[in-house]
Amino acid sequence: MATNRRVSRVAELIKREVSQMLLNGIKDDRVGTGMVSVTDVDVSGDLQHAKIYVSIYGTDEAKAETMAGLKSATGYVRSELGARVRLRRTPEVLFLEDRSIERGNKVLALLNQLNHQRPTENLVTVEDSTDQDDESSDE
Repeated sequence: MATNRRVSRVAELIKREVSQMLLNGIKDDRVGTGMVSVTDVDVSGDLQHAKIYVSIYGTDEAKAETMAGLKSATGYVRSELGARVRLRRTPEVLFLEDRSIERGNKVLALLNQLNHQRPTENLVTVEDSTDQDDESSDE
């Protein structure tokens, strides 16, 4: 078992190398359909498996095409990682779509919607009470 520090260092190294491969290494046209970025890499404690989380910007069709292209390029990515990263055994690679940005945007939109729907009476009473406190402290 590797230490937590080593696991995190290997994960960052894999993240950097896969990002470079996405820019100019993977020749599959499907990968270029949507804008792709590596958001996180989760490496197992024994350094044998790496889950690579990617965020894809585009339509649902472009996302599906890009994921299919990434899944077909896993062999290439693993062999390139073996050449670029010095490990005894190159980890198995698995690409997963990261939808956390979409979920965050949805939560922000819901919060904004609630903020606009809130009656302004509550805001006025809060402001009035602070004005009254200021006046009483001046006396």
